[in-house]
Amino acid sequence: MMQTILPLTIVPALDEQTVTLVRLAAAVAAGSEAQVRRAMAEAVNIDPVWVEELILQSYLFAGFPRTLNAMREWRKVSGRPAPERDDRARAELNAAQWRADGEETCAKVYDGMYERLRENIAELHPALDAWMVVDGYGKVLSRPGLDLARRELCIVAVCAAAKQDRQLQSHLHGALNVGATPGQVVGTLVALADMLGEDALRRDLAMFNKVSGKQG
Repeated sequence: MMQTILPLTIVPALDEQTVTLVRLAAAVAAGSEAQVRRAMAEAVNIDPVWVEELILQSYLFAGFPRTLNAMREWRKVSGRPAPERDDRARAELNAAQWRADGEETCAKVYDGMYERLRENIAELHPALDAWMVVDGYGKVLSRPGLDLARRELCIVAVCAAAKQDRQLQSHLHGALNVGATPGQVVGTLVALADMLGEDALRRDLAMFNKVSGKQG
């Protein structure tokens, strides 16, 4: 059972597997080793492809050390061996496709803000713009195996757990843009109540109220 702070009246907007997935995303990005182990133990009951895709995308937000540790723990608790090959990850086969997929996926997430985003990131450094599109949205977030709405809900969980407010605001918009319902986005935040703490949860819910055009 999850320890919670606020009533979970909106968590039913998320199915149990997605609740488990977003909690795992938050633990991998910002949790202790003990929290990661507990989240992994819960994750053995959901689609293993979802779990592995979530761990793979974690390197974008949590870095390689946490991602490697998470995948190592997953191999241990799940007993699943690594696939023998992953042609989708081979740059010599997919570099052009990564760029095309990345532009399409990033445009879905940012919708009418896409062109402005590209300009803003390029002003920081053109390499960051290229890596965001090709590596982030193309190579990683366009992979099959986990739908884009759940990927975005997991990113919302990561940004909330890591207290990255600017990115959280962007991905609250992004989750809605790719088809998550308001109830699912709020449910994602509420599912992390015990990880975030009451003050942070209330702040993040207030941020979502502004994003979704509601007054909280």
